[in-house]
Formats: sequence, structure tokens, C-alpha cells
Amino acid sequence: MGTAFWCIVEDDRKGQPKKVMAEVLTEAGRLSGGQAEAVWLTDKAAPDGLERLAEWGASKIWLLESPALAPYRGEAWVPVAAALVSARAPKAILGPVTSRQREFLARLAARLGVGFAADTVGLELDGDTLVATRPVYAGKLLSKVTWAKTPWVASLRPNVFKAGDPQPGRAPVVERPSFTVPDATLTLVERREEVSTGLPELTEADLVVSGGRGLKGPENFVILESLASVVGAAVGASRAAVDAGWRPHRFQIGQTGRTISPKLYLGFGISGAIQHLAGMRTSKVIVAVNKDPEAPIFKIADYGIVGDLFEVVPALTEEFKKLLGK
Repeated sequence: MGTAFWCIVEDDRKGQPKKVMAEVLTEAGRLSGGQAEAVWLTDKAAPDGLERLAEWGASKIWLLESPALAPYRGEAWVPVAAALVSARAPKAILGPVTSRQREFLARLAARLGVGFAADTVGLELDGDTLVATRPVYAGKLLSKVTWAKTPWVASLRPNVFKAGDPQPGRAPVVERPSFTVPDATLTLVERREEVSTGLPELTEADLVVSGGRGLKGPENFVILESLASVVGAAVGASRAAVDAGWRPHRFQIGQTGRTISPKLYLGFGISGAIQHLAGMRTSKVIVAVNKDPEAPIFKIADYGIVGDLFEVVPALTEEFKKLLGK
């Protein structure tokens, strides 16, 4: 068994690793004594993307590059990664909590016959055992789990683990192992359309503005987008808003949507159902605005405003403009 901690790279599908990888690599380096290695499955890796991984702490980068690896297909990625794991025997395999990694890491763990700790918010070594802390019962409790055998496989919740200071100028050490991508047996994605909102990505944003049923309709999300554009926040939505067709599913925060842990979360017109709280209750500071003083979200909010969001949001937007000089 090796001693390296592997970090599965989450990229932007344009040849660049996402900034959440700085958190994963830093944590892997801390646990492994500096033996954090990146594993990048991609159709094309940009040279400066490789440099960025090295600056974030990757002592080595296993680059698995092939046009057949895009778009992502679990049936293609898992055999390729499993073969490399069998050949190199890492001690742990870590990745960020994203839609793609949730499926990939679970399938990889199943292929390897090892346990998978999903959505972890803490990792510590107890002798020769890794102990993972993860939320259970929609975030009401924290559970500590260990593995029966290696490699330890876990996904890390974004914005929970601290990213270390980058090391500019650090040259990447790149290994390009040979591999074979299995032929496709299923066609799940016929085409991909990239849609940009001009705002930060939900799972990586330090600031998140979110709306629920209290917005009364999809047309009213524009006031949240105006606020978000002023403060540089991402815009999310509750399950109720998504189920009503007001926002696409990729904006949903909650147990069946995205899990976020921003520095500041502002919820407008969101009652605070358990499903939603499971996806955002680890936010550093929670601000809730709701007309109902008995709304459950006030129980976990650091700051609460009982009022009409259609009055509060424009007022906040104007105040932030003054504070930020916009």
C-alpha cells in the first residue's frame, strides 16, 4: 500500500481546475505529510491548469488525457481510475462534493470494494486510521466514520476545509500513464449547452443569495440577481422554487440539490424546511428574511429580519452600493 493521498480533479471542462481543488489538495497534504497527488481525467488539460495544481500543493499530477473522457461518463471514468488505483495503491482518494464527483467517487469505491464517506466536513488521523466527520439526518447530527480497508474514499464539502497559501512558480511533476477507455455502451448526453449567469458558481461562492416561495414568481428573482451582482454573490433557490419551475435544478440548494458552505448566506422568502437546511446549515454566517416570525430558518440564522423581502432586498442593494462605492 502506498502513502499518497490522491485528489480527483474537478475542472471547468475548459482545461482549468476549479478553485475548490486548493482546499482538497491542502487537506490531503496536511494528512499525508505533503504527499498530495492530483489525478486529472480530462479531454484536454491546459498547461497553466497543471501549474495551478502544483501551486495548490500537488506533489505529482497523474494526467489521464483523452478525447474519450469527455463528456463525463461513469462507465468510462471508473474503469480507468480503478486500473490506476490497482497499479499504484494510494492510501486515500479524495474529491470535492460536486454533482460529478458524487457519482464518480461512489462508483469508484464500489468498484474497489471499499467504503465511501460522502460530504465530509472533517478529516483526522487516529494512528493509522482516518476518521471522517459527516452530517447525518439532514444535518441535525454529525457522525464519525472509519474504513475497514484502504484506500479511504471521501468527498469534501466545499468552503469547509481551509485552502493553504499558493506556492507561485512551483513546477508541476506530471505523470502520463497509459490507459484504455472502454467503448461507450450508453449515450446519456447528446449535447451540452453552457449557460453563464455572469455570477459566481454556487458551490464555490463565498457569498450566496437564495430565494424561495416567498418571491411569488420567477420574474422576481431579478431583484436577487441585482443584489448578487453588487456584492459578487451566487444566486440559489429552495426546492419549492425549483419544483415550481422558477429556477433550473442546478440552482437548487438542499438535500437533493447543491450543498454549500459560503462565508455568508442570505435567504429571502425561504421557510427553512429540513431539506433546504441540509444543504446550507454549515454556512459561516446565515441571514434570513421572512414575513413569518415563526419560520424555521430563524432557528439557525445568525441574523434575522422579519419583513417583506420586496422592501428589504432593494434597501439592502442600495446600502451595499453605498458601502462598496458602486
